[in-house]
Amino acid sequence: MLTKENSPKSPLKKSLVGIILAIAVGLAVFAGIFSSDSQEKKIEIYHITLADPSLYEEGIFTDTFDIPKGDFQFRFTPNGDSPKILSVSLEGSSFSFSEDFKLKGTPHETGVSVYYTWEYIGTKNIRTDENQGLKIIVNPHENLLGPVSIDIIPSN
Repeated sequence: MLTKENSPKSPLKKSLVGIILAIAVGLAVFAGIFSSDSQEKKIEIYHITLADPSLYEEGIFTDTFDIPKGDFQFRFTPNGDSPKILSVSLEGSSFSFSEDFKLKGTPHETGVSVYYTWEYIGTKNIRTDENQGLKIIVNPHENLLGPVSIDIIPSN
């Protein structure tokens, strides 16, 4: 008596399923390589995640980094606990920038619950006219525990 387990077609079906599975995995890896390539085009000029009070000195975070000539933008990753106002200044030999970014929450209703997405509102685009070293100064206005990531990336 033939059953599914000992059917003559069973090894063929298993091989076909294995081939299809291998092709699917290959396509997923191939797609992952190309999607990561497009993300790598957004080279970070600067990155910091402020989530530890020890990063601040007297309530202010400072750091230095080099920036090439060009157009850049700030990218933030805040959440509801992030500082409500985040003052960011950049100072260089021929460049100066200062902005008080304000945290804005946008509610999204799902029918069952409400969740928020968060963004900082303010001038996010900057232009440097020459390669230079910059000093970044971040003031979270006493909210040293509210996590936020700050990136400076090339503009599109």
